[in-house]
Amino acid sequence: MNSNRQWLLAKRPHGMVSRENFEYTESAIPEPGDGEVLVRNLYLSFDPTQRGWMEDRESYLPPVAIGEPMRAGAIGQVAASNHTDFAVGDLVQTTGGWQDFVVVAPGQGPMGLNKIPDGVPPEMMLSVLGVTGLTAYFGLLDLGTPKAGETVLVSGAAGATGSVAGQIARIKGCRVVGIAGGPEKCAWLKNEARFDDVIDYKNEDVRARIAQACPNKVDVFFDNVGGDILEAALDHINMRARVVLCGGISSYNATQAIPGPSNLMNLVVNRARMEGFIVIDYMPRAMEAITDLMGWIQSGELIYQVDMQEGFDNIPDTLNRLFTGKNLGKQLLKIADPA
Repeated sequence: MNSNRQWLLAKRPHGMVSRENFEYTESAIPEPGDGEVLVRNLYLSFDPTQRGWMEDRESYLPPVAIGEPMRAGAIGQVAASNHTDFAVGDLVQTTGGWQDFVVVAPGQGPMGLNKIPDGVPPEMMLSVLGVTGLTAYFGLLDLGTPKAGETVLVSGAAGATGSVAGQIARIKGCRVVGIAGGPEKCAWLKNEARFDDVIDYKNEDVRARIAQACPNKVDVFFDNVGGDILEAALDHINMRARVVLCGGISSYNATQAIPGPSNLMNLVVNRARMEGFIVIDYMPRAMEAITDLMGWIQSGELIYQVDMQEGFDNIPDTLNRLFTGKNLGKQLLKIADPA
């Protein structure tokens, strides 16, 4: 390969993100400077938060600039190195972006540059042991503080984060109810991930089913969706409930502001707490989560699902799978095999 294929952000989306928001180009392969390495990307991660990075507004990370490669987590292989800790052939995790090659150094970008532990599959480091797994771990345990016997409700439960959050709650001895879209996702949650009950928001009355599935009401609500689902859950919270705001995918592609829940006074009446978080605040504690998650995977208590797409040309369409409900589990795309 003698050029660097890239998908650049061409225009900011209004409504649903599409291929038209991106431009394909090819450029020269960059050269690493002192203390830097050249990484060839092999796998890309796709996450709902990328939609927010495309907006022209400040957030926990600066927006992707027009004309820049779209930002994304990646697993790659060191192709050239000017850093003593990294050798050609090492598998590493970076914020590589939608391109074949990226130059990076330890400490650069949201994920920096980290070696993949021996024997750990790349797809595991981008899913259950990656940002989504860490998000589920710290969001549920640090903010949700579930106790054995409590009821935990999870929206977006078949997604990469929600499915892990629900299983951790089960491991901690809680009754776990998931909200997901469609029979296939609900069956996987019930039969494979061993949720106690599952609500199909596409085919069931969510409010009525929460009341049925959570007869003792909800102690912890781990929310990835927002909107009407959040409002429905707030109608069923217990005294001293904890509402963990992880995401709000229902509004990410909205063209107008989405009204907030009309029943926030339920938090007051029930002396409940609602709190948002960003996982990058917990990255110094990453090994704490990875150790527990790996232990649960090895014991069979925790499973994970990966939706693997392939091909550089399919990158923009793969992002859109997140917002059309096509993915089951963590959405990834494979660009190439290791050398």
